[in-house]
This record gives sequence, structure tokens and C-alpha cells, in this order.
Amino acid sequence: MGRTVVELFYDVISPYSWLAFEALCRYRHIWNIDLRFRPAFLGGIMQQTGSLTAMRFITAIDMTNPQYLEPLSREFWIRFWSQHEDITQPKNLLAVAQQAGLSAELSQKALEMISSATVKDRLKETTAEALKYGAFGMPAVVAHYDGEPHLFFGSDRLELLGSFIGEKWLGPVPSPKL
Repeated sequence: MGRTVVELFYDVISPYSWLAFEALCRYRHIWNIDLRFRPAFLGGIMQQTGSLTAMRFITAIDMTNPQYLEPLSREFWIRFWSQHEDITQPKNLLAVAQQAGLSAELSQKALEMISSATVKDRLKETTAEALKYGAFGMPAVVAHYDGEPHLFFGSDRLELLGSFIGEKWLGPVPSPKL
């Protein structure tokens, strides 16, 4: 059987998304999965959040340089949840991007894109996809297994995801396969 596609719908305003993000990043090299990051807007599902600007910024990066999604998302979580700092103002978005290793030019381009219809529509589309799968909060993890999507809600459901796809859960900080 091929690799199981696992989509992580997340919003950096969600600490539980961060837990799932970090655990799945560790497991993508242990489990037979193709992990796909799907930045979405939690407010579109829960109707209350302060992350719209950050999620538009991350979406702009997803559309232009998706290889930065992992470090950029991680830096947003660190700034918001570990350092208790603002992630909504342009200067703060640029500071997070710099910390994540993005060039000033790429960061400025993404900042200019966040108010574009293209970025807004992409974020709305991704959020609508999460809703289509049955998401009612985040993190929403969708495993595409045996040709069918299966929704797992919450960072505390990763052990169930592993069991479902026939992989062993080794805790939140696994040792790599030998």
C-alpha cells in the first residue's frame, strides 16, 4: 500500500493545532504518511479569533513558497503562545517571518498579498474544505485512507490516527525508526 495522505488543517491561534503540528512533523518520518499542511482560518469555523491577518500571511507564503510553512507556522505559535506577543500587526508579521528564515523581500511580498482577493479566496477555500470534511474546530486532521477521507479532531487523537492507518504511536516525541 502507498503512503497515507494526512492533511493537517490548522490555525496558529490554536494551541492544540500546535501540539498536533509538532507531533505530526515528528511522525512524518516514522509513519508511512505524506503530511500536508493546510493553513485555515479557525474563525471561519468557530466565529471568534484574532488570527485572520496571520493566517492570510501564512496562506500567501503557502501560495508562493510552501517550503516555509513549517518554520513560519512554528514561529507564529512560539511568538503567540510562548512569548505572549502580538501576531496581528504588519511589523510583527515581518518579525516572525524573519525569525523563520524568510527573506525581507519574500516577507514584504507576502505582506502586500494578504489583502488580495486571491489570498482571501484561497484561505476561504481551505477553510471550506475543512468544513466539508466535518471540521468543527482545530486541529482537524484528515487521513486519506483506502480512498476515503477520515476526520480526526484534536491533538489528543493522534494515537487513534496512528492505529487507524496501521502505525504505532510512540508518544509525542518519538525516536526515529532504526
